[in-house]
Amino acid sequence: MATVTTKTGQVVDRANLDAMLRRRLFYTPAFEIYGGVSGLYDYGPPGCSLVNNIIDLWRKHFVLEEDMLEVDCTMLTPEEILKTSGHVEKFADWMCKDPKTGEIFRADHLVEEVLEARLKGDLEARGQEVVVDEAKEAKKKRKTKSKAVKLDDEVVKEYEETLAQIDNFDGPELEKIIAKYDIRNPTTGGNLLPPVAFNLMFQTSIGPSSNMPGYLRPETAQGQFLNFHKLLNFNQQSMPFASASIGKSFRNEISPRSSLLRVREFLMAEIEHYVDPEGGKKHARFEEIKDVEMAFLNRDVQLSGSTQTETMTISKAVETGMVDNETLGYFIARIQQFLLKLGIDPTKLRFRQHMANEMAHYAADCWDAEMLTSYGWVECVGCADRSAYDLTVHKNKTGAQLVVREPRAEPIKVEEWQVETNQKTFGPRFKKDGKTVAAALDALSQELREKLSLDLEKEGKIEVDVEGVGAGKVELDKNLVTIEKRTRVDHVREFTPNVIEPSFGIGRIFYSMIEHSYWYREGDEARGVLSFPPIIAPIKVLIVPLSNLADFRPLTQHLITRLRRAGISSRVDDSGASIGKRYARNDELGTPFGITVDFQSIKDKSFTLRDRDTTKQVRASEDEIVQALKAMVEGDETWEDIRKRLPEFTGQELE
Repeated sequence: MATVTTKTGQVVDRANLDAMLRRRLFYTPAFEIYGGVSGLYDYGPPGCSLVNNIIDLWRKHFVLEEDMLEVDCTMLTPEEILKTSGHVEKFADWMCKDPKTGEIFRADHLVEEVLEARLKGDLEARGQEVVVDEAKEAKKKRKTKSKAVKLDDEVVKEYEETLAQIDNFDGPELEKIIAKYDIRNPTTGGNLLPPVAFNLMFQTSIGPSSNMPGYLRPETAQGQFLNFHKLLNFNQQSMPFASASIGKSFRNEISPRSSLLRVREFLMAEIEHYVDPEGGKKHARFEEIKDVEMAFLNRDVQLSGSTQTETMTISKAVETGMVDNETLGYFIARIQQFLLKLGIDPTKLRFRQHMANEMAHYAADCWDAEMLTSYGWVECVGCADRSAYDLTVHKNKTGAQLVVREPRAEPIKVEEWQVETNQKTFGPRFKKDGKTVAAALDALSQELREKLSLDLEKEGKIEVDVEGVGAGKVELDKNLVTIEKRTRVDHVREFTPNVIEPSFGIGRIFYSMIEHSYWYREGDEARGVLSFPPIIAPIKVLIVPLSNLADFRPLTQHLITRLRRAGISSRVDDSGASIGKRYARNDELGTPFGITVDFQSIKDKSFTLRDRDTTKQVRASEDEIVQALKAMVEGDETWEDIRKRLPEFTGQELE
């Protein structure tokens, strides 16, 4: 329950910030004039521009610098694909219901809310100062009141340990916690039914006959995996390589709150980096980032009931085995570098390792980039080692060769159990199911093939599990199949790549970045400022003519044209408001620079250039101003660099 402050040490007033963002149309609730729909938002002009700039920087930082192959896959996904990937069965959160009111709660969030309220009441009872985030309290649809009740020290410790491990609990464990701590409906005090799993995917049907069930995709990854072999061919069979995709995904959240942090439709940017597992998952460019330092919160620390981070270099994290391999470590470091470019506060950034029960069904290891906001620590980027899970399950289901085949330097002899079908009898016997049965036979492990060969010899027939055919089991006799141990000379190595997946929630990054950039002028909380780095600011330059006289218009128009040709977005404010108010309005939009067109400009075509954060100004010619802006917008120079080489201007009071 720590207070979250701005970079200038001011307490973040989320009510003021949220009002400013909506007033300036960064985002707004969707369908608002109809009452709105929880978890759905529209982005306005500055919000769209900011998101596009984040994506543009993401493409440059990852797709361009890492030579990735970008794809754009359909959002509609047939049920069969998501059954195979495990999402239909396992992509769920735990919810519990009040049987009297019908109110639905996400179980882990309810436990967090109630226990945190009790800890707050304990602090009040002990006479300790409790900082209340009034904006947070006001924005909650359901308030959990804290009573000033002193708790036993042992109970406080239990609560804190439970909260540290909250992401590790499954449904039965959450049920025990709810019962143990007598957690009820915070509004009515009513008892709750045990938690049940709720699948988060939006279901639909494809086609007019509705005979093809489908879902809106919950992630962009599956489309990339299904195109793996085509991408490998496009990449001339060269490994390792990465695909990337940016697009909308959908999750039917149980109780979406917390503004843009928990929504039902959101923009994702995902990378699938394919790597040879036999090489220890080394990365050719690991040396470039080995000395990057970051704050880690590993699973052992969390299981001990603590949230204390440890700062170390990524090379040490990999060497000690805390981070499993170089490729996973490489992308964790690159994620941090990207987030810092966006203006994320490094003191409010940590990498937290998933605990066993928390990890997705496909993950072997996973780390989240979390950012501290007024809502607490927020997961914004996940970096998972998906091992060979996805390519393997899709290969087994379809028989598609989602593998890499590469020549061996030296041929080797391989002794193995081989399954061979008799095409004269096999095809007529299984007809349209033949491909599925053959794929199931190809997927049999060597151990199972050996056992089945003995059964076939002894019984004259065997049974094989084949999903989707008959009752799920298929009987084959000696007339249909042969299983023998044979020796072959292998000139080609065949393997299924492992996948390292960085997955970015753009909306969460967008909101966290705004909070980290927000502050207000000293002594005036209403004068909010968003200190976006120039490279991602929605509008780069505000042009402010001091007069509406006709002599000013050609200069202003010429400046706009020069800036457009230089690729610098600008906006003109020639309203009758004072120059200070005009700049203040654009400080709220995060506009980093301002050009003042004054009477001196008419005489010698010189202009003043203002910096948003310091309000300092320099004066120079049009060419020098445009050159300076281009250098700062592209990240080649900073404001301090410009101040050193252009003369400071102090002749005009702007504030």
